[in-house]
Amino acid sequence: MRFFRSSATLMIMVMFLSALSGGCNSIQTPSSETTAASSSESSVAPTPTPEPTPTPIPTPTPIPEPEHIKVSFIGDCTLADALAWSGAAGSFDAVVEQEGYGYCFQNAASYLSQDDMTLANFEGTITDSTSHLTKEFVFGAPFEYTEMLTNGSIEAVNLANNHSYDYLDQGLQDTEDAMDAIGVVWSNQHSVAIYEVRGVKIGMFGIDYVSGDSTSMAYPLIDQLREDGCNIIIASCHWGVERDYSPRDSQVVAGHDLIDYGVDIVVGTHPHRLQPIEEYNGKYILYSISNFCFGGNTGLSDPDSCIVQCEFVMNEDNTSVADYDLNIIPFCQTSTRPGNDYCPIPYEWGTDDYYRVMERLNWSQEDE
Repeated sequence: MRFFRSSATLMIMVMFLSALSGGCNSIQTPSSETTAASSSESSVAPTPTPEPTPTPIPTPTPIPEPEHIKVSFIGDCTLADALAWSGAAGSFDAVVEQEGYGYCFQNAASYLSQDDMTLANFEGTITDSTSHLTKEFVFGAPFEYTEMLTNGSIEAVNLANNHSYDYLDQGLQDTEDAMDAIGVVWSNQHSVAIYEVRGVKIGMFGIDYVSGDSTSMAYPLIDQLREDGCNIIIASCHWGVERDYSPRDSQVVAGHDLIDYGVDIVVGTHPHRLQPIEEYNGKYILYSISNFCFGGNTGLSDPDSCIVQCEFVMNEDNTSVADYDLNIIPFCQTSTRPGNDYCPIPYEWGTDDYYRVMERLNWSQEDE
Protein backbone atom coordinates (compact mmCIF):
# COMPACT_ATOMS: atom_id res chain seq x y z
CA MET A 1 0.00 0.00 0.00
CA ARG A 2 2.94 2.30 0.69
CA PHE A 3 4.24 1.50 -2.75
CA PHE A 4 0.85 2.33 -4.19
CA ARG A 5 0.68 5.64 -2.38
CA SER A 6 4.20 6.42 -3.43
CA SER A 7 3.45 5.48 -6.96
CA ALA A 8 0.30 7.50 -6.93
CA THR A 9 2.06 10.49 -5.49
CA LEU A 10 4.74 10.22 -8.13
CA MET A 11 2.20 10.05 -10.87
CA ILE A 12 0.39 13.12 -9.55
CA MET A 13 3.65 15.08 -9.52
CA VAL A 14 4.48 14.02 -13.10
CA MET A 15 1.06 15.13 -14.30
CA PHE A 16 1.40 18.46 -12.49
CA LEU A 17 4.78 19.12 -14.07
CA SER A 18 3.47 18.15 -17.52
CA ALA A 19 0.56 20.58 -17.16
CA LEU A 20 2.88 23.30 -15.97
CA SER A 21 5.21 22.68 -18.91
CA GLY A 22 2.31 22.90 -21.44
CA GLY A 23 1.11 26.19 -20.02
CA CYS A 24 4.53 27.75 -20.30
CA ASN A 25 4.78 26.64 -23.92
CA SER A 26 1.43 28.28 -24.76
CA ILE A 27 2.53 31.60 -23.27
CA GLN A 28 6.00 31.75 -24.81
CA THR A 29 5.22 30.42 -28.33
CA PRO A 30 2.75 32.36 -30.46
CA SER A 31 0.08 30.42 -32.27
CA SER A 32 0.22 29.87 -36.03
CA GLU A 33 -2.81 32.14 -36.57
CA THR A 34 -1.17 35.00 -34.71
CA THR A 35 2.04 34.52 -36.71
CA ALA A 36 0.14 34.56 -40.02
CA ALA A 37 -1.77 37.70 -39.10
CA SER A 38 1.38 39.54 -38.09
CA SER A 39 3.10 38.47 -41.30
CA SER A 40 0.10 39.67 -43.38
CA GLU A 41 0.01 43.05 -41.68
CA SER A 42 3.73 43.65 -42.19
CA SER A 43 3.51 42.89 -46.00
CA VAL A 44 0.76 45.52 -46.91
CA ALA A 45 2.29 48.42 -49.00
CA PRO A 46 1.48 52.01 -47.97
CA THR A 47 -1.04 53.96 -50.16
CA PRO A 48 0.94 56.29 -52.55
CA THR A 49 0.29 60.05 -52.48
CA PRO A 50 -1.36 61.05 -55.82
CA GLU A 51 0.57 63.35 -58.19
CA PRO A 52 -1.07 66.78 -58.75
CA THR A 53 -2.71 67.25 -62.19
CA PRO A 54 -0.62 69.75 -64.22
CA THR A 55 -2.37 72.99 -65.17
CA PRO A 56 -2.88 73.01 -68.98
CA ILE A 57 -1.01 75.74 -70.87
CA PRO A 58 -3.45 77.62 -73.13
CA THR A 59 -2.63 77.70 -76.86
CA PRO A 60 -1.77 81.27 -77.79
CA THR A 61 -4.02 82.97 -80.34
CA PRO A 62 -2.03 83.28 -83.59
CA ILE A 63 -1.21 86.85 -84.53
CA PRO A 64 -1.90 87.46 -88.25
CA GLU A 65 1.00 88.56 -90.39
CA PRO A 66 0.50 91.86 -92.24
CA GLU A 67 -0.70 91.09 -95.76
CA HIS A 68 0.85 92.56 -98.90
CA ILE A 69 -1.89 93.01 -101.51
CA LYS A 70 -0.72 93.72 -105.06
CA VAL A 71 -3.19 95.45 -107.36
CA SER A 72 -2.48 96.31 -111.02
CA PHE A 73 -4.10 99.29 -112.72
CA ILE A 74 -4.47 99.66 -116.49
CA GLY A 75 -6.12 102.49 -118.40
CA ASP A 76 -8.83 102.69 -121.02
CA CYS A 77 -9.68 99.33 -122.52
CA THR A 78 -11.99 99.68 -125.51
CA LEU A 79 -12.48 96.18 -126.84
CA ALA A 80 -14.56 97.12 -129.87
CA ASP A 81 -14.54 98.98 -133.15
CA ALA A 82 -16.05 102.40 -133.40
CA LEU A 83 -19.45 101.86 -134.98
CA ALA A 84 -18.52 104.17 -137.88
CA TRP A 85 -15.92 101.77 -139.29
CA SER A 86 -16.84 98.45 -137.72
CA GLY A 87 -15.24 95.50 -139.50
CA ALA A 88 -13.04 97.57 -141.81
CA ALA A 89 -9.58 96.30 -142.70
CA GLY A 90 -7.19 96.90 -139.83
CA SER A 91 -10.01 97.57 -137.39
CA PHE A 92 -10.17 95.99 -133.95
CA ASP A 93 -12.87 93.50 -134.92
CA ALA A 94 -11.00 92.42 -138.04
CA VAL A 95 -7.75 91.83 -136.11
CA VAL A 96 -9.42 89.94 -133.26
CA GLU A 97 -11.33 87.76 -135.71
CA GLN A 98 -8.02 86.75 -137.22
CA GLU A 99 -5.89 86.49 -134.06
CA GLY A 100 -8.38 85.20 -131.47
CA TYR A 101 -9.43 86.28 -127.99
CA GLY A 102 -6.07 85.61 -126.36
CA TYR A 103 -4.28 88.05 -128.62
CA CYS A 104 -4.77 91.53 -127.14
CA PHE A 105 -3.38 90.88 -123.65
CA GLN A 106 -0.83 88.22 -124.51
CA ASN A 107 2.13 90.47 -123.64
CA ALA A 108 0.54 91.77 -120.44
CA ALA A 109 -0.94 88.59 -118.98
CA SER A 110 2.35 87.52 -117.40
CA TYR A 111 2.34 90.73 -115.32
CA LEU A 112 -1.37 90.81 -114.56
CA SER A 113 -1.57 87.15 -113.57
CA GLN A 114 1.09 87.62 -110.88
CA ASP A 115 -0.93 90.16 -108.87
CA ASP A 116 -3.88 89.77 -106.52
CA MET A 117 -6.28 91.84 -108.64
CA THR A 118 -6.24 93.84 -111.86
CA LEU A 119 -8.55 96.84 -112.33
CA ALA A 120 -9.21 98.25 -115.82
CA ASN A 121 -11.32 101.12 -117.10
CA PHE A 122 -13.70 99.31 -119.45
CA GLU A 123 -14.64 102.04 -121.93
CA GLY A 124 -17.46 100.68 -124.04
CA THR A 125 -20.29 98.17 -123.81
CA ILE A 126 -21.00 94.48 -124.19
CA THR A 127 -24.40 94.34 -125.85
CA ASP A 128 -26.36 93.22 -128.87
CA SER A 129 -28.65 96.23 -128.64
CA THR A 130 -28.88 98.39 -131.76
CA SER A 131 -30.29 101.57 -130.22
CA HIS A 132 -27.46 103.98 -129.44
CA LEU A 133 -26.50 107.56 -128.82
CA THR A 134 -25.83 109.80 -131.79
CA LYS A 135 -22.18 110.82 -131.48
CA GLU A 136 -18.85 110.37 -133.20
CA PHE A 137 -17.59 107.33 -131.26
CA VAL A 138 -19.97 104.57 -130.21
CA PHE A 139 -18.49 101.33 -128.86
CA GLY A 140 -20.32 98.02 -128.56
CA ALA A 141 -19.03 94.44 -128.58
CA PRO A 142 -20.55 90.93 -128.50
CA PHE A 143 -20.54 88.84 -125.33
CA GLU A 144 -17.77 86.59 -126.67
CA TYR A 145 -15.31 89.49 -126.34
CA THR A 146 -15.45 89.16 -122.55
CA GLU A 147 -13.10 86.21 -122.96
CA MET A 148 -10.34 88.76 -123.60
CA LEU A 149 -10.73 90.01 -120.03
CA THR A 150 -10.45 86.58 -118.46
CA ASN A 151 -7.53 85.66 -120.73
CA GLY A 152 -5.84 88.87 -119.61
CA SER A 153 -6.34 88.07 -115.90
CA ILE A 154 -8.53 91.14 -115.35
CA GLU A 155 -10.69 90.71 -112.26
CA ALA A 156 -12.37 94.12 -111.93
CA VAL A 157 -13.55 96.97 -114.19
CA ASN A 158 -14.75 100.53 -113.80
CA LEU A 159 -17.94 101.30 -115.73
CA ALA A 160 -18.18 105.00 -114.84
CA ASN A 161 -17.09 106.68 -118.06
CA ASN A 162 -18.47 108.59 -121.04
CA HIS A 163 -18.99 105.44 -123.15
CA SER A 164 -20.94 103.33 -120.64
CA TYR A 165 -24.24 104.62 -122.06
CA ASP A 166 -23.30 104.43 -125.75
CA TYR A 167 -26.12 101.94 -126.19
CA LEU A 168 -28.36 103.64 -123.65
CA ASP A 169 -29.59 102.05 -120.44
CA GLN A 170 -29.98 98.65 -122.10
CA GLY A 171 -26.36 98.65 -123.20
CA LEU A 172 -25.14 99.38 -119.67
CA GLN A 173 -27.41 96.72 -118.20
CA ASP A 174 -26.17 94.18 -120.72
CA THR A 175 -22.57 95.09 -119.87
CA GLU A 176 -23.16 94.66 -116.15
CA ASP A 177 -24.85 91.31 -116.76
CA ALA A 178 -21.97 90.17 -118.96
CA MET A 179 -19.41 91.02 -116.27
CA ASP A 180 -21.46 89.15 -113.69
CA ALA A 181 -21.62 86.13 -115.98
CA ILE A 182 -17.82 85.85 -116.27
CA GLY A 183 -17.08 86.70 -112.64
CA VAL A 184 -15.52 90.13 -113.22
CA VAL A 185 -16.57 92.60 -110.52
CA TRP A 186 -17.70 96.02 -111.72
CA SER A 187 -18.42 99.35 -110.11
CA ASN A 188 -19.56 102.82 -111.10
CA GLN A 189 -21.15 105.92 -109.59
CA HIS A 190 -24.26 103.95 -108.62
CA SER A 191 -22.86 100.63 -107.41
CA VAL A 192 -19.79 99.73 -105.38
CA ALA A 193 -17.83 96.51 -105.75
CA ILE A 194 -15.85 94.44 -103.26
CA TYR A 195 -13.11 91.95 -104.11
CA GLU A 196 -11.63 89.92 -101.26
CA VAL A 197 -8.02 88.69 -101.11
CA ARG A 198 -6.84 86.56 -98.15
CA GLY A 199 -9.38 88.16 -95.86
CA VAL A 200 -8.62 91.72 -97.02
CA LYS A 201 -11.59 93.48 -98.63
CA ILE A 202 -10.86 95.78 -101.58
CA GLY A 203 -13.65 98.28 -102.19
CA MET A 204 -14.13 100.11 -105.49
CA PHE A 205 -16.33 102.78 -107.02
CA GLY A 206 -16.18 105.09 -110.06
CA ILE A 207 -17.01 108.73 -110.75
CA ASP A 208 -17.53 110.08 -114.27
CA TYR A 209 -16.65 113.76 -114.05
CA VAL A 210 -16.65 113.98 -117.86
CA SER A 211 -20.41 113.30 -117.92
CA GLY A 212 -21.21 115.66 -115.06
CA ASP A 213 -20.64 113.65 -111.85
CA SER A 214 -19.28 115.48 -108.81
CA THR A 215 -17.11 114.50 -105.88
CA SER A 216 -20.10 114.78 -103.54
CA MET A 217 -21.50 111.65 -105.24
CA ALA A 218 -18.46 109.72 -104.02
CA TYR A 219 -18.91 110.35 -100.30
CA PRO A 220 -21.91 108.03 -99.70
CA LEU A 221 -20.15 105.34 -101.76
CA ILE A 222 -17.07 105.60 -99.55
CA ASP A 223 -19.29 105.46 -96.46
CA GLN A 224 -20.97 102.33 -97.78
CA LEU A 225 -17.63 100.62 -98.41
CA ARG A 226 -16.52 101.45 -94.88
CA GLU A 227 -19.74 100.03 -93.46
CA ASP A 228 -19.16 96.88 -95.51
CA GLY A 229 -15.79 96.43 -93.80
CA CYS A 230 -13.49 97.32 -96.69
CA ASN A 231 -9.82 97.60 -95.78
CA ILE A 232 -8.67 99.20 -99.07
CA ILE A 233 -10.74 101.76 -101.00
CA ILE A 234 -10.01 102.57 -104.67
CA ALA A 235 -11.58 105.45 -106.58
CA SER A 236 -11.68 105.32 -110.39
CA CYS A 237 -12.04 108.84 -111.78
CA HIS A 238 -12.89 109.51 -115.41
CA TRP A 239 -11.91 113.17 -115.69
CA GLY A 240 -9.76 115.81 -117.31
CA VAL A 241 -9.32 116.87 -120.92
CA GLU A 242 -8.28 114.66 -123.81
CA ARG A 243 -4.65 114.97 -124.92
CA ASP A 244 -3.61 116.89 -121.80
CA TYR A 245 -0.28 115.85 -120.28
CA SER A 246 -0.96 117.64 -117.00
CA PRO A 247 -3.99 117.51 -114.70
CA ARG A 248 -6.37 120.44 -114.56
CA ASP A 249 -6.93 122.21 -111.26
CA SER A 250 -10.33 120.55 -110.94
CA GLN A 251 -8.68 117.11 -111.04
CA VAL A 252 -6.20 118.08 -108.33
CA VAL A 253 -8.92 119.43 -106.04
CA ALA A 254 -11.12 116.38 -106.55
CA GLY A 255 -8.22 113.97 -106.03
CA HIS A 256 -7.21 115.66 -102.78
CA ASP A 257 -10.80 115.68 -101.52
CA LEU A 258 -11.19 111.96 -102.16
CA ILE A 259 -7.95 111.15 -100.33
CA ASP A 260 -8.96 113.39 -97.43
CA TYR A 261 -12.26 111.51 -97.16
CA GLY A 262 -10.54 108.15 -96.84
CA VAL A 263 -9.76 106.79 -100.31
CA ASP A 264 -6.46 104.89 -100.44
CA ILE A 265 -5.61 105.50 -104.10
CA VAL A 266 -7.16 107.50 -106.95
CA VAL A 267 -6.85 106.15 -110.51
CA GLY A 268 -7.54 108.57 -113.34
CA THR A 269 -8.46 107.94 -116.99
CA HIS A 270 -9.91 109.73 -120.05
CA PRO A 271 -7.15 112.11 -121.30
CA HIS A 272 -5.63 109.30 -123.45
CA ARG A 273 -2.25 110.55 -122.26
CA LEU A 274 0.02 109.91 -119.28
CA GLN A 275 -0.08 112.49 -116.52
CA PRO A 276 2.13 112.82 -113.41
CA ILE A 277 1.64 110.73 -110.30
CA GLU A 278 1.20 112.75 -107.12
CA GLU A 279 1.90 111.59 -103.58
CA TYR A 280 -0.56 113.37 -101.32
CA ASN A 281 -0.77 112.82 -97.57
CA GLY A 282 1.11 109.55 -97.93
CA LYS A 283 -1.23 108.20 -100.64
CA TYR A 284 -1.15 108.28 -104.44
CA ILE A 285 -3.17 109.98 -107.15
CA LEU A 286 -2.65 108.61 -110.67
CA TYR A 287 -4.05 111.53 -112.64
CA SER A 288 -4.05 109.65 -115.94
CA ILE A 289 -2.62 106.29 -116.98
CA SER A 290 -3.76 106.74 -120.61
CA ASN A 291 -5.16 103.98 -122.83
CA PHE A 292 -4.02 100.40 -122.56
CA CYS A 293 -5.76 98.29 -125.20
CA PHE A 294 -7.70 100.76 -127.29
CA GLY A 295 -9.79 99.54 -130.20
CA GLY A 296 -11.26 102.98 -130.81
CA ASN A 297 -8.51 104.12 -133.19
CA THR A 298 -6.65 102.36 -135.97
CA GLY A 299 -3.74 104.75 -135.42
CA LEU A 300 -2.22 106.21 -132.25
CA SER A 301 -0.83 109.72 -131.98
CA ASP A 302 0.81 108.81 -128.65
CA PRO A 303 1.15 105.09 -127.86
CA ASP A 304 2.72 105.48 -124.39
CA SER A 305 1.03 103.58 -121.60
CA CYS A 306 1.88 101.63 -118.46
CA ILE A 307 0.85 99.11 -115.89
CA VAL A 308 0.87 100.61 -112.42
CA GLN A 309 1.22 98.01 -109.68
CA CYS A 310 0.52 99.12 -106.13
CA GLU A 311 1.47 96.89 -103.24
CA PHE A 312 -0.75 97.75 -100.30
CA VAL A 313 1.12 96.87 -97.09
CA MET A 314 -1.48 96.26 -94.42
CA ASN A 315 -1.16 97.05 -90.72
CA GLU A 316 -0.60 94.35 -88.08
CA ASP A 317 -4.23 93.21 -87.92
CA ASN A 318 -4.90 93.76 -91.65
CA THR A 319 -7.65 96.29 -91.01
CA SER A 320 -6.15 99.21 -92.92
CA VAL A 321 -3.27 100.18 -95.20
CA ALA A 322 -0.03 101.03 -93.40
CA ASP A 323 2.18 101.69 -96.44
CA TYR A 324 2.20 101.78 -100.24
CA ASP A 325 4.77 100.63 -102.77
CA LEU A 326 4.32 101.60 -106.42
CA ASN A 327 5.97 99.88 -109.36
CA ILE A 328 5.64 101.21 -112.91
CA ILE A 329 5.92 98.97 -115.98
CA PRO A 330 6.14 101.20 -119.09
CA PHE A 331 4.12 99.87 -122.04
CA CYS A 332 3.35 100.69 -125.62
CA GLN A 333 -0.29 100.31 -126.70
CA THR A 334 0.77 98.56 -129.92
CA SER A 335 3.51 96.11 -130.75
CA THR A 336 3.96 97.62 -134.23
CA ARG A 337 4.50 101.29 -135.02
CA PRO A 338 3.14 103.30 -136.66
CA GLY A 339 -0.48 102.22 -136.53
CA ASN A 340 -2.28 100.17 -133.91
CA ASP A 341 -2.32 96.39 -133.74
CA TYR A 342 -4.22 96.37 -130.40
CA CYS A 343 -1.55 94.27 -128.71
CA PRO A 344 0.23 96.26 -125.94
CA ILE A 345 3.87 95.38 -125.32
CA PRO A 346 6.28 96.50 -122.57
CA TYR A 347 8.99 98.98 -123.43
CA GLU A 348 12.49 97.60 -123.00
CA TRP A 349 14.24 98.83 -119.89
CA GLY A 350 16.75 101.58 -120.50
CA THR A 351 15.36 102.71 -123.86
CA ASP A 352 14.28 106.25 -124.67
CA ASP A 353 10.67 105.01 -124.78
CA TYR A 354 11.00 103.57 -121.27
CA TYR A 355 12.39 106.76 -119.78
CA ARG A 356 9.87 108.94 -121.61
CA VAL A 357 7.06 107.11 -119.85
CA MET A 358 8.74 107.54 -116.48
CA GLU A 359 9.30 111.23 -117.14
CA ARG A 360 5.69 111.84 -118.10
CA LEU A 361 4.57 110.12 -114.93
CA ASN A 362 7.13 112.16 -112.97
CA TRP A 363 8.29 108.90 -111.48
CA SER A 364 11.59 107.18 -110.79
CA GLN A 365 12.32 103.82 -109.24
CA GLU A 366 15.29 101.74 -108.21
CA ASP A 367 15.35 99.52 -111.30
CA GLU A 368 16.59 102.54 -113.26
